Amino acid sequence: MRKKIVAGNWKMNKTLEEALILTSEVVNMVRDEVIGDVEVVLCTPYIYLPVLQKYVEEVDRISLGAQNCHQKASGAYTGEISAAMLAALGTPYVLIGHSERRQYFGETNELLAEKVKIALANGLKPIFCCGELLEQRQNEDFTAIVKAQITAALFDLSAEDFGKVVIAYEPVWAIGTGLTASSQQAQDMHAALREHIAGQYGAEVADDTTILYGGSCNEKNAAELFACPDVDGGLIGGASLKSREFTNIIKARM
Repeated sequence: MRKKIVAGNWKMNKTLEEALILTSEVVNMVRDEVIGDVEVVLCTPYIYLPVLQKYVEEVDRISLGAQNCHQKASGAYTGEISAAMLAALGTPYVLIGHSERRQYFGETNELLAEKVKIALANGLKPIFCCGELLEQRQNEDFTAIVKAQITAALFDLSAEDFGKVVIAYEPVWAIGTGLTASSQQAQDMHAALREHIAGQYGAEVADDTTILYGGSCNEKNAAELFACPDVDGGLIGGASLKSREFTNIIKARM
């Protein structure tokens, strides 16, 4: 049975004091209100990971994640963070290939393949992001574009390693815009990706792969999105910065 996951991507937000308050609120709400087997991941700025670890340890279902890692093991890469550094902190998850990394930092599928491999080599669980731009959805075979991202970045992995990867489908046109894919649009893409994975690794691996939806998921639309059979949870952006709304989204996945 594949995991149910709701992950919050804080992006470049919150001072340390604000981060402590938000994490404390989320931990308390999740502990008191969330039941079932949903897992919660907080992808915070790097510098907060060691500080927040003691907070999330209070609730078994909550883990931390980084928002990126470098593709090299170590070296003269000023300002970068290695997978080994994250592993040494005990950080279990790392986002790889978020659309903002692709857009603002020019990250390619080939580069992301390197990041996935080094993350796995260090015992991290990659949350691999994929998705199409608005013009691609309107004018091109957008499903083929998203499948190609997965093929290029992930299909060199063994079945065992692929099984450690979480997929996050994020229609780029719906990120931070207030737009969101309809539940049917999300289901159609998730089902297509699962079928694509089955073609490479077989039905069992595909059925066990957690595929999250990201793209302006909020407390009003979460339940409808999460009710789709191939939507296993969400990668939440702005709403994860509000403890009450984020907890309500988590409860929609119970």
